[in-house]
Amino acid sequence: METKNIGLRGIEVADSKISNIDGEKGKLIYRGYDILDLTKNSSFEETSYLLLYDSLPNKQQLDEFDRKLIEARYIPKQMQKNMGNWRKDADPMDMLQAFVAALAGYYDEEFSAKDASYERSINLIAKVPTIIASWQRIRNGLKIIDPDPSLGHAANFLYMMSGERQDPEVERIFDICLILHADHTFNASTFTARQVASTRAHMYSASSAAIGALSGELHGGANTEVMKMLLEIGEIEKVEPWIKEKMSKGDRIMGMGHAVYKTYDPRAQVLKELSRKLGEKTKEPWFDMTEKVENTTISEMKTQKDIDIYPNVDLYSASIYYMLKIPVDLNTPIFAISRVVGWSAHIIEEKFAEAAPKPALYRPKAVYVGKYCGPQGCEYKTMDLRK
Repeated sequence: METKNIGLRGIEVADSKISNIDGEKGKLIYRGYDILDLTKNSSFEETSYLLLYDSLPNKQQLDEFDRKLIEARYIPKQMQKNMGNWRKDADPMDMLQAFVAALAGYYDEEFSAKDASYERSINLIAKVPTIIASWQRIRNGLKIIDPDPSLGHAANFLYMMSGERQDPEVERIFDICLILHADHTFNASTFTARQVASTRAHMYSASSAAIGALSGELHGGANTEVMKMLLEIGEIEKVEPWIKEKMSKGDRIMGMGHAVYKTYDPRAQVLKELSRKLGEKTKEPWFDMTEKVENTTISEMKTQKDIDIYPNVDLYSASIYYMLKIPVDLNTPIFAISRVVGWSAHIIEEKFAEAAPKPALYRPKAVYVGKYCGPQGCEYKTMDLRK
């Protein structure tokens, strides 16, 4: 029997007011606002408010939102102590998933109260960067750095991780990266968060499950694979033969192609320019190499298969994070720092939205293609009769 709609491609499962993608035109919209306008004019904090509350804040609302985020940055000392019991080579995404789930043991769960759900969202958005930065310090035998209330969300994470203040241009580049990753409709991790929320599980459980989905290399782990690819290639002169060899074997080039966008991913468009800017600033080769990967892959795909292919969000974010001195295995946790905003908004919408229709509990149907022995099923044979 032929299975249709593998991976739920094209299947509409719920209404949403949060974000929208026009794959043909290469447009990404957050609550009605074009992502390109937000990266030019907004901040991560303001964009987070927009995604959560469905409107841009006035000054008083943004100041209050900032204050709550800053106050919620600290994580329990016992949690940091428990991190010290983990293997220092443990996967950071496994660590993050575990300690986000563990937050339920320290803070009230929101269950059915919408107002409490917003407070839990703020708690998560504020604490995820601190969890990641704490782990980075702990696994390297360094003293944990407490959050700095004078710094914005993006700048504070870079400070907690490295112990050094970055210049404003670098802080803004990272802030824009967070805006770009904050939401992307029903991607794998967001759908996971909504599916768990549909069972009426609490915010921490749904977000922890989303982190598990994000950890896979076909989702959030793709930018890590991009940077590994660049490091393996090593220098720009080797890019073209490396790509051609891989493609001749039918291997996938990470960071290229997207399930929804049929043209240039608008996030990749912004990230490419940010990577270019950082490359000029640091004098490192990673932007030039990445651009060569893009151009070679486009050319080879057209030549070999007569197919147009474009970069996705992962291609240039990898080089940006590397030039920001972020360890390669933290690329995907960085993704989570931003995407936790989208997860939170979707969890709240799943539980409380007026948008309808939607299922009370996600329960898709599978097409059974296993063993079939007749209407009565297979005959159970005792051990002595089995060959």
